[in-house]
Formats: sequence, C-alpha cells, structure tokens
Amino acid sequence: MRNMPPADTGRRFFFGEKCFTYALIGFGIMSVKKIQTDVQMKRALTRISHEILERNSGAENVILVGMHSRGVPLAFRIRTLIEIHEGRSVDVGSLDIGLYRDDISEKPQPTMKPTDISVDINGKIVVIVDDVLYTGRSIRAAMDAINDLGRPSQIQLAVLIDRGHRELPIRADFVGKNVPTSKEEDVEVRIIEVDDVDEVIITSEIGLAEGI
Repeated sequence: MRNMPPADTGRRFFFGEKCFTYALIGFGIMSVKKIQTDVQMKRALTRISHEILERNSGAENVILVGMHSRGVPLAFRIRTLIEIHEGRSVDVGSLDIGLYRDDISEKPQPTMKPTDISVDINGKIVVIVDDVLYTGRSIRAAMDAINDLGRPSQIQLAVLIDRGHRELPIRADFVGKNVPTSKEEDVEVRIIEVDDVDEVIITSEIGLAEGI
C-alpha cells in the first residue's frame, strides 16, 4: 500500500491502481461508496410521484406523511412533483415515532420532534415517506402512531432506498432504488435541506489503520 495520508477524514488513498474514498474513525478505515447522485435522486422521486398517482387514481384522497428527519423534506419534494404532474396540491404532515419504538426501554429518552398532521386522516390514503427501509421496525412504529390519530382507508409506504434485511413482514409500495447491502454496511441518505447535498452513500469498515 502506498501514498497513505496521515489520520484524517474524507481523503483518498491508493491500493494498487485503485483509488478509494475513506474516512478514519479511531483505528478503522471506512470506505465510502456513492450509490445515488442528485440527478438520480430527483429521477427516483419523480418516478415515485407518478406511481403514487397511478396507484391511487390521482391525488384527491392522498395525504403524505414524512418521518423525521429526512422523510419530511422528501415528502415535500414529492408533493411538489405531484403538483407539477397533477395540477393540484396534496396535504403533507410530519411524524415522530420516538414513543412508539419497540426499543424505547433499551435506549435513552429520545429527543422528540413535532408530529404535525393538521388534516383529518379518517378515510384517507396515507402515504408514509421515509429515506431508508431496513428492518421495518420504524415503519411498524409509524403505523402505530398514525392509527392513534385516526383510521385511514389505506396506509402506503414510499421510500427512497430499500436496503433489505427485514425483521418484520413490511414491504414498500413505492421504492426509489433497491440496494443489496450487508448488515455491516451503513446506508446514508444526504439531502440538501438537512445536509447541504443530495446523494446516497454506503459506508463500511474495510480494515485497520494501525500498523499500516
């Protein structure tokens, strides 16, 4: 191995003829792989908006509910795309699932963010919007929270990334991209409203820096 820089983050190094982006965390080297660009993200959200309209014969009874944190701005983006294609707006709400998680007794008290669903959801089609679908436990919590607020005619799920590894029988209705992953990898969705950039990356530990 050559051209190894000192301990730092966000640099590149060469292994043979290949160049990798890496981050040093303690003694571990983390590889960083971009799997979705801003253009690809916009294309995926556009497709999701079309599929929501097709599935529900328009937007008349649809309410978008974004899960904190990144699901909320994604829901607003989908609303904008629906407005462009359908010529009408849809209501958007935000949902915090902190008190509905099944691991709440095992973790410190979560920092609560506002749940804001100002319209009546009874008899409506509620589309939950989130960035990454993983085990399904967060979505189960979201459905419990929504059912405490009313009785929608349907609950549907739209996610930007489905990374697999489900632990509950939950499936997304609308998916921007299916990404096979290992459980050792982390999938991070970055969006301009929160992170000042639109991209999706996968990070994983690839070795130890000690002794290199």
